[in-house]
Amino acid sequence: MTDFLERLAAQAERIPDASALGTVGKRALTYRELQETVGRVAHNLGEAGFAPGDRMLFSIRPSVPSVMVIFGVIAAGGTIVFVDPGVGPELFAARVGLVEPTWAATESLLYAVSGPLAGFGRAKGLELPRFGALDVRHIHSGVWLPGTPFGSIPLRRFTGDARESTPPPADPDAAALIVFTSGTTDEPKAVVHTRASLSAGLSAMGGRTSLAPGAFLHTEQLMMGLPALMAGARWALPRYPRFGTHIDPVRFTRNLGSATHAFYTPADLAAALDALDAGIVPAPSHLRQVALGGAPVTSALLRRAQQLLPDTGFLAIYGMTEILPVAVATGAAKLAHDGDLLGAPVRGVQARIADDGELVLSGPNLCRGYLGAAPLTEIATGDLARWDGEELVLTGRKKDMMIRGKTNIYPGLYEPVITAIDGVREAIMVGLPDEVGDERIVLAIVGEPGAGDVVELVRKRLPQVIDTTAVPDDIVVVDRIPVSGRTNKPDRAALREIVRGLLT
Repeated sequence: MTDFLERLAAQAERIPDASALGTVGKRALTYRELQETVGRVAHNLGEAGFAPGDRMLFSIRPSVPSVMVIFGVIAAGGTIVFVDPGVGPELFAARVGLVEPTWAATESLLYAVSGPLAGFGRAKGLELPRFGALDVRHIHSGVWLPGTPFGSIPLRRFTGDARESTPPPADPDAAALIVFTSGTTDEPKAVVHTRASLSAGLSAMGGRTSLAPGAFLHTEQLMMGLPALMAGARWALPRYPRFGTHIDPVRFTRNLGSATHAFYTPADLAAALDALDAGIVPAPSHLRQVALGGAPVTSALLRRAQQLLPDTGFLAIYGMTEILPVAVATGAAKLAHDGDLLGAPVRGVQARIADDGELVLSGPNLCRGYLGAAPLTEIATGDLARWDGEELVLTGRKKDMMIRGKTNIYPGLYEPVITAIDGVREAIMVGLPDEVGDERIVLAIVGEPGAGDVVELVRKRLPQVIDTTAVPDDIVVVDRIPVSGRTNKPDRAALREIVRGLLT
């Protein structure tokens, strides 16, 4: 498998003056400039003391400079560690403790809002960890602000001039990327991808799209942007709002301009389609293909998308943090199929159906495993599936997993932690899906007698004990949790109807 950085170098040799990477509305770096910048970053990191095997905590929103640093860290033999600062201080600390980074690249605004301007952050609903207190070498993005540690190195210094140098040889088994899955303060779970597994996934992703020289992709997602660069296409990053952590899908759609390709989550596409239907934004005139991922893609969404964007093709990507992508289906094929079609596994992925119907996967894009645990040779998805010829069809979920936005939420991970809160006797989480497959997460609790306002008590405590991306949308009190079967397991289907009635 060709290393993804080697593929970028090959494109720099083949099409050096072609546009490669930029921000919407600004000139893009050429492939030659991109390659030279990656080399400078890797060299300058080494000059600053960064060594192969070092881990860099990364909390900078996607931009051209931040992508260059990601490439440079991996080229220098290091590991990028993505940790969402919005998970809450306690879970953030647990994750940092597990990873033990030696460097951190952080937006200067986060230093300020988590330090001297913490009161302002709390007024905005932000409970951030103290980035400036991390015992690491610091790199800051943006102008120096109060709270930025003295001695922190400006990010721009790493993309500046450097002497010619040769990066260390690529080690396919070296850790390149660490990403956390949903977890609690007691059991943070870190997925470790090597250069080989990352490169295999990026190559497989590009192989299922129409990305090629001359194509123009608009997205902030690395797992789509990197395949575009590997294919010789142009990648444009949208602009983030000054204080925002999410891209507005309506503004994103309005700014597509001459983009031929784009990526949306199903929820974001639904918002964009609403804006198109209402005439708030015009239909993009050059858009040929839209990739959809991060959550299930429903037939209702695809039918509406094809009606409003008849000249655009759609791809539904199935995968998970541990192995991405797994399978890709076209929108037309999904609509024509009676079941929930996932498509044929991508190149190299081996899929099997276990005796209980669970989909089990392996392949070159499977992560090494979880940090601190034994290596993985295959992974059970928690999804039930069947074969239809050479294609996979999803038939259900083995686990009680819910999906909200881009986050998979496993209630069994959080319910014991919530039940341990004083005043709570029982706690069960259920999802109420909408027509695009996104779920509203509802926590049903049975309170202890005399506990007082248990809803307010739990609402205040939750961000401190569970991943904030799993905090429920609603909390309701019920007299009892319905049960079923000989083992008296919680009857989630019956509870779902109870909470639906309470919320309507």
